[in-house]
Amino acid sequence: MAASLHYSVTKNIDQLFLSKMILYIFLIFSLIYSSSYAAVNDFCVADLSGPDGPAGYACKKPAAVTVNDFVYSGLGSPGNISSLIKAAVTPAFVDQFPGLNSLGLSMARLDLAVGGVVPMHTHPGASEALIVVQGSICAGFISSANTVYFKSLNKGDIMVFPQGLLHFQINAGGSPALAFVSFSSSRPGLQILDFALFANNLPSELIEKTTFLDDAQVKKLKGVLGGTN
Repeated sequence: MAASLHYSVTKNIDQLFLSKMILYIFLIFSLIYSSSYAAVNDFCVADLSGPDGPAGYACKKPAAVTVNDFVYSGLGSPGNISSLIKAAVTPAFVDQFPGLNSLGLSMARLDLAVGGVVPMHTHPGASEALIVVQGSICAGFISSANTVYFKSLNKGDIMVFPQGLLHFQINAGGSPALAFVSFSSSRPGLQILDFALFANNLPSELIEKTTFLDDAQVKKLKGVLGGTN
């Protein structure tokens, strides 16, 4: 009986070990395949005519790729300044610039009129680097420890914003400001804090309880940003 039990336990252990080994081998071959694919393919230009799934766009067939897939001219002109925030962000993400697909980078143009502001926001999928080309911009971010880092930037200054952290930009001068931004993803994502709270149908009572704002303040902000409830 004891010998039979010992054999059964040993067999189960061997089967578990074998299963783990098969899983490890599968993972190793998957990594090798992925690395080989990346090594033998110089690029993966997005096929914008196809579906956009969780993994992004499929690659264009090589014969359909042209030099225009790697060139984008959309950042040469000022964006459409919003009357609310007096700012415009013109993106050069994979949806506008298919050559960025799978390269892990993108860009944008930031136009700030006098008094313009990009409210507190976050990019869940990328870190950001901003260079001031014209004017003066006060920019900063808040760490997960609630430490604030901000500074007034002038022409030629560069500031980085770590991935996922809340940050902002404000025109700090008396003339229009211009900056260009790069991201560490072809799709950095965006969530603006004010719009997340006040531009939807999240009940006012919940906002008041979670932000410590009173009802009049919440209703005012919802009225400005188009929220309901």
